[in-house]
Amino acid sequence: MNKPILPLIVEPKELTHLLGTDQILLVDLSNPQTYVQQHLPGAVYLEYNWIVHSEKPRNGLLPNVAQLGRVLGSLGLTPDTHVVTYDDEGGGRASRFLWTLACVGHTKVSLLNGGLHAWTDKGRPLSQKILYPTPGEYTAQLVNAPIADKQFILDHLNDDNVVVLDVRSPQEYSGAKVFAQKGGHIPGAVNMEWTEAMDQDRQLRLKSAEQISALLDARGVSPEKTIVVYCQTHHRSAHTFVVLKSLGYEKVKGYPGSWSDWGNDSNTPVET
Repeated sequence: MNKPILPLIVEPKELTHLLGTDQILLVDLSNPQTYVQQHLPGAVYLEYNWIVHSEKPRNGLLPNVAQLGRVLGSLGLTPDTHVVTYDDEGGGRASRFLWTLACVGHTKVSLLNGGLHAWTDKGRPLSQKILYPTPGEYTAQLVNAPIADKQFILDHLNDDNVVVLDVRSPQEYSGAKVFAQKGGHIPGAVNMEWTEAMDQDRQLRLKSAEQISALLDARGVSPEKTIVVYCQTHHRSAHTFVVLKSLGYEKVKGYPGSWSDWGNDSNTPVET
């Protein structure tokens, strides 16, 4: 299989020459109103709710493989398609799509650095043309490597080779803000809010690799360890998953359901 034609984190300038070509599938996960008003030329729209599953009060779960196959097939995706994705909120939704693709072994993927905010900053072209992809068949098969479920975390709570990274706000981490039956965090988890990786002065692009690595190092998050990322539903932490992958962290797992799963289970331990 050919190597990806773009890096995992792609700059707006790098993407410009590929717009309108059949070399990429450009997928927009912005709010639907935003897509109707403006989007990158050639982008197709993907509704975020199609790539997540809810079993109240647990949200942000991974859909079954049949549902994933239908969604990916509806986009006209094939195993050789290079997917470039973005959104209008800093990359959380787009990154959840990339994590989902990782869960079915699709590796030809890129995240537009800064998303729609960075694209529009320099007056780059935009479109209002609604595009409808030609659907096809996509046989999804689950790959477990990018996934950490509740049992995996319980089994590794005292494992020095596993770091649990909570990317919610400090208030959620401490239990001051509670969005489940229980507040607090997974025992032993370290906290780095997902937005700390973003440069607010550069349209939500990522900070430099050196800056992000320093933030991670300070929390004991090192490349040789297995890193489990979580937030409330694995929306924000999907972005952190992609950031870690872009920095060369190989053993990264996302926790689908995240705190909505852990914090709503009366049997799970918590720290505050």
